[in-house]
Amino acid sequence: MARNPAGGTGPMHVPIGQVVANDRWRGSQLVQGMQGKVKIVFEDGLTPVDFYLSSRSCILYVTEADLVAGNGYRKKLVRVRNSSNLQGIVIVEKTQMSEQYYSAIQKFTVLDLGMVLLPVASQMEASCLIIQLVQEQTKEPSKNPFLSKKRAPIPELSLLRTVQQIPGVGKVKALLLLQKFPSIQQLSNASLRELEPVVGPAVAQHIQAFFMQPR
Repeated sequence: MARNPAGGTGPMHVPIGQVVANDRWRGSQLVQGMQGKVKIVFEDGLTPVDFYLSSRSCILYVTEADLVAGNGYRKKLVRVRNSSNLQGIVIVEKTQMSEQYYSAIQKFTVLDLGMVLLPVASQMEASCLIIQLVQEQTKEPSKNPFLSKKRAPIPELSLLRTVQQIPGVGKVKALLLLQKFPSIQQLSNASLRELEPVVGPAVAQHIQAFFMQPR
């Protein structure tokens, strides 16, 4: 296994169907939930990355405690976002205790950084999500979003779940929006005239209001 280069934001060789995990997750409920489903290889020195799904796709995990503690998590998100080597997916624990802090990380991650944000209720739910993302890599190259979309090698499921976080947008409307506006940037720049034929006037206003919120 090739080690991550100094700085923690370079590509890592990850065999298809495996996960390279930061050693700090050893013995955690999250890793226990993945055992038997995917092969996990532990490495130290991966900071700020928590999990590598492929050589250039990684997961940054924000725990309930991280959210409650303040904005310390922002530094590692920015480090990966500024790296030309990595595509980062942010998984965050949205619980009863951390829910009041969720809107802040949602705005920062999705609007300011343009990264994919996936909320989970627990580490067990996160393990199921990571397994699903890893399974995307076992598809044929022509059907593998990690390989076929060079600009943004992120599973369609991730982007879909991100759009569903916009108030008033469910799964059906999210799918319709992504057909018309295939990226968060395009969706955020869409006018009411462009949005209304897709989701109707009321939801169109919700979308514009969401992207116009102070960051």
